Amino acid sequence: MNPLLISRYTATSCLGRGIGPMRDALAVGRSGLKPCDLDGVALETWIGEVAGADDEALPSHLHSFNCRNNRLAQIGFNQDGFADAVRDAMARHGAERIGVFLGTSTAGILETELAYQRRDPLTGALPVDFNYAGSHNPFSVAAFVQAAFGLAGPANVVSSACSSSAKVFASARRMIEAGLIDAAIVGGVDSLCLTTLYGFASLELTSRQACRPFDLERDGISIGEAAAFALLERVSGPLADDAILLLGVGESSDAYHMSSPHPEGLGARRAMAAALVAAGLEPGDIDYINLHGTATPSNDSAESRAVRALFGASTPCSSTKGATGHTLGAAGGVEAVIAALALRDGFLPGSPNTRDPEPDMNYLLASRPAPVRRVLSNSFGFGGTNCSLVLGRVR
Repeated sequence: MNPLLISRYTATSCLGRGIGPMRDALAVGRSGLKPCDLDGVALETWIGEVAGADDEALPSHLHSFNCRNNRLAQIGFNQDGFADAVRDAMARHGAERIGVFLGTSTAGILETELAYQRRDPLTGALPVDFNYAGSHNPFSVAAFVQAAFGLAGPANVVSSACSSSAKVFASARRMIEAGLIDAAIVGGVDSLCLTTLYGFASLELTSRQACRPFDLERDGISIGEAAAFALLERVSGPLADDAILLLGVGESSDAYHMSSPHPEGLGARRAMAAALVAAGLEPGDIDYINLHGTATPSNDSAESRAVRALFGASTPCSSTKGATGHTLGAAGGVEAVIAALALRDGFLPGSPNTRDPEPDMNYLLASRPAPVRRVLSNSFGFGGTNCSLVLGRVR
């Protein structure tokens, strides 16, 4: 595939707003997870919450989009000069030549949960101020971002569980390659809600402590929330030596089980191999792998088998979900931003909370400086929907 320029990127998570706090936390191995204190939730688990998400106010003309997910999106795209970069791209390309491709798992379902708590006690009718299209509808977040910037290009939301905001890079690439657009906002937004917290708890997949990816004693995930955005553009003209490029995308489907990966990680291996082929690279060209690493026994085991089968045991790797929590539909976008930071600043991210990692992997417990030119980032979702991204520096 033709490389695409990632001209601007940002991520907001429980580590803080924007890439500055995220980079600082990763450098020292700080986790943003905390015991769950979300209103209405009585579960012994840990979460990654973005502080102040409910205090964010949308502009009056966008009030129909009001929900925690879209408030979180607004917080996210207003960090790191991202909004200004989008406006600059609009001036260069035109509003109709910029697409919006975002991932989410539950969108603004919290708004529906709150609406059901306010149903009419006699008729069961939902409150008249509840707006499904602007909140719960998965497309809501893309429509909101389009409206916030005044964009008029193609827009799409991918909701393929935990691979959602990695797969949007592929969606955008296809649109750009087809000549339909010149640039795209990609990424993902997912916010805390009762559905995911109680749903994963019912599957016995949540941990009662801060999650420990790839630890031999791992026992489940910690659910987080986040908003991550990147601006993809065609490469035109000479690039700075430190420019970050999307080099390859690989997708696959296990079709093995609704909630469990193939035990040998066959789909994951196919996605990683396809990303390498798209980038024109060999396994030995990858300097770091950001693992999907949810901290459940079956998922980490399957991914470790897939990685060892393709890369052996020497490539440095880690999961950063011990820092951010599993941000579900936003995870692919968040971890693409972490990959970009590793490339930009020359460091290998560690894995907070993990103490005794699985053997036969070059698993990083602590962050350390290192020259990094090529990074593979994995995102694997329920039902075996897999996506791997390869990012790299120009030099």
